[in-house]
Amino acid sequence: MTDFFSNNYTDLEDTKLVQLSIDGNKKALQTLIIRHQLFVYNLALKMVGNVEDAEDLTQEVFIKIITALSKFEGKSKFRTWLYRITVNHFLNNKKKKSKIKTVNFETYFNSIDAIPTIDLNDQEEKEFKDTIEEIRINCTTGMLLCLSKEQRIIYILGEMFDIDHNLGAEILGITPGNFRIKLMRTRKELYNWMNKKCGLVNTNNPCRCSKKTRGYISEGKVNPDNLKFNTRYTSKISGLSKKKALKFTNTVDELNKKVFQSHPAQTPKQSSKIINEILNNNLIKSILDL
Repeated sequence: MTDFFSNNYTDLEDTKLVQLSIDGNKKALQTLIIRHQLFVYNLALKMVGNVEDAEDLTQEVFIKIITALSKFEGKSKFRTWLYRITVNHFLNNKKKKSKIKTVNFETYFNSIDAIPTIDLNDQEEKEFKDTIEEIRINCTTGMLLCLSKEQRIIYILGEMFDIDHNLGAEILGITPGNFRIKLMRTRKELYNWMNKKCGLVNTNNPCRCSKKTRGYISEGKVNPDNLKFNTRYTSKISGLSKKKALKFTNTVDELNKKVFQSHPAQTPKQSSKIINEILNNNLIKSILDL
C-alpha cells in the first residue's frame, strides 16, 4: 500500500505527472489520483464519520484538484498544494447528510452511557472480536465529530498523521505557532473528556467496548455481518504517519494518541469506481481533452 508520505516517488515525479495530465495523458492522471487517494479518503473518513460521505468527498476533491491543475505553478510541493485544496474543501463543505451528527462531548458520552452494558464471557469476546474493534473505531471516530471542523482537521493532521507543524501551518494558511497552539488546545479538550469517560485511556472508567457490544448490535448501531470501519485495510494510521509507528508510554496524552493512530488506514470500497467516474467526468474530459 502506498503510504501518505511515501518516499517511493519524488515530488518531481508528481510535477511531471501534472504536466502530462494537463496535456491529456489519462494514464498519468490516473497515477496521480491513485498516489494521493489514500490521504484524501482517510482524511475525509475521519472528518465525516461514514464511508459513503467520505467517498463522495474524495471524488469531489479530486474533481476540484484536477480542474485546477493548470493553476499549479510549482511554487510549493504538489502534495502540499493538493492537501491545501483538500483541507479547504472539507472545511467549507456544507453537506448535512452525514449519518453521524456532530454533537458536543457531554451529549455524545451520555448517549454511550445509555447503551446497555452486558458482560461477555471469554468465548463471546473471541466470537465478537472484529465487532468489538468496529465499535472502538466507530466510537472514537464519533469523538472526533464532537470537535469543530477546524479542530478536527488540525487534530487529524497533527496528531493522527503526524504532519510537521510547519507543513500543517502551510496547508491551513496559518503560522506554525498558531498551528501548535490550536493543536495543543484541541488535544487537551479531547484528552480531558476521554480521560474522564473512556476506559481505553483511563482504566478507572467503567466504559468498555466489549461490554457495549450486545447493546450496539441490538440497537442496530453495529452489524457484525456488515462492518464499516474494521475492514478493507492492511495497515494502521500509525504506519502511514510521517514518523511511522511511535513508542508509547502510559501518559494520558500518549495513550490517547495511540487510540487514534491505531485506527485502520482504509482504502475506499468504491476505489475503482471513484477513479473511473473522475476520469469520465465531462468537465474533466473537456478541460484536459482526455
